Amino acid sequence: MSKRTIRFGSRKSELAAIQARIVMDAVARAHPELAVELVAMETSGDRNMKPFSEASDKFGIKGLFTQEIEEALRSGAIDVAVHSLKDMPVNAASALPIVACPKRGDPRDALVLPAGRALLEQGGAVGCSSARRRLQLAALLPGVSAAPVRGNVNTRLRKLDGGDFSALVLAAAGLRRLGLGKRISRFFEPCEMVPAPGQGIIACQGRAGGDYYYLDALRDRDTELCGEVERAFSAELGGGCTAPVGAFAEISGKEIKIIGFCCGEGGARRASISGRACEGVKLAVALARKLSGREGA
Repeated sequence: MSKRTIRFGSRKSELAAIQARIVMDAVARAHPELAVELVAMETSGDRNMKPFSEASDKFGIKGLFTQEIEEALRSGAIDVAVHSLKDMPVNAASALPIVACPKRGDPRDALVLPAGRALLEQGGAVGCSSARRRLQLAALLPGVSAAPVRGNVNTRLRKLDGGDFSALVLAAAGLRRLGLGKRISRFFEPCEMVPAPGQGIIACQGRAGGDYYYLDALRDRDTELCGEVERAFSAELGGGCTAPVGAFAEISGKEIKIIGFCCGEGGARRASISGRACEGVKLAVALARKLSGREGA
């Protein structure tokens, strides 16, 4: 009797494939009666990476890296979509819910220097892919200029080593999953540079009403709650479409601490809130309202 095959969809990039394999390997180990298959596809974000401009992508475009994968999920061409949670729109369609998240990777941003260099060169531009990073970097390293950089991780590293930038700021989780952790010169703690909501989290997306029992083998409840809390903070601020947003939630026992960052007409603001983990979403909304000046609304 042939095995039932579970098809996992992801982007074609090396990092996306590695993340999908993390999920697939966990399922295969827990359920040898199932076969797993990777379906890699190119997304709008992959095709349009080069033409992105600060005018069209002022605060980060969500959905460009998930659209085609979600269409395949709707049509039944794949059974599970595997994304970086930070790439997913916070107001996801109810028909395609997040059904599981494995344990979170490193949530931090990291500074990467050119190969062979130990100190940050003065006067050169630091490549940052988001306004969130650039704004916080300016406060951390006064006098250092930041410039947008596009492409996947390896493309950005080639630009760095080729002399286009004096340093890069990249997600630590991606570097580590690619086996490039040794390139990291410095980690930025979440209290220094608040990460993007969901950074370091792999999200499994399915169809509403589907049975995803086989994902229980990898499910991490704390990670799922932290992702939900961070996305609730972003959603309350408009989903990251009107201002750079950062959020990081951390659970200790039954308590949760949330750090939030946003930048609007009043400038960049950062604050934190703590309370019971079971009230994490409520706390995230309250923090977002405080930072946006709508406290008590």
